[in-house]
Amino acid sequence: MATTSTSTAISASADDPFDALLGLEDDFYNQGYNQGLADGLVAGRTEGRQLGLERGFQKFVEAGRLQGRAIVWANRLRVREATRAPTGGSAPSPSGSTGVELPPLPQTPRLEKHVRTLYALAETESLSTENTDEAVNDFDDRLRRAQGRAKIIERMVGEGQRGHGGEDGENHDPGAASKGRGVAEV
Repeated sequence: MATTSTSTAISASADDPFDALLGLEDDFYNQGYNQGLADGLVAGRTEGRQLGLERGFQKFVEAGRLQGRAIVWANRLRVREATRAPTGGSAPSPSGSTGVELPPLPQTPRLEKHVRTLYALAETESLSTENTDEAVNDFDDRLRRAQGRAKIIERMVGEGQRGHGGEDGENHDPGAASKGRGVAEV
């Protein structure tokens, strides 16, 4: 008897002209959901690409900054070597040029090793720009190690992060202000 009532309910619903209207809300819901899902995927890819480019640029700026500091430190180490070597004569500096000379760094093998290692870690020519997990992890690892090496050198030569970091002298992430980190809370 139960099968007879089920078959009559199915045949009655097939004949009902308003069945399509009863499912209209579900159809619109599904259509809106699918459209939102497709739009969200496109927006997510766009936002992810933009964020990736921004973070990659910030990392390369930091690597370039560290490479520049390594070059300056290496030249300050060589200044002491150049002053020890006898010179045939001193070349006059061009008139009108003003230059600032940084004091030479102490000549220690440990400091020289740290400066060489920092340059090798931060050299932008050898950093991979591939978009693979392995290349990104290698880049991040080298950048982190270079930042640590720079802090060691700063302490050895008595330089701080004057003018670059926060008020406390710490080196903050360049994008930290937008993430709410690195800013003193009041």
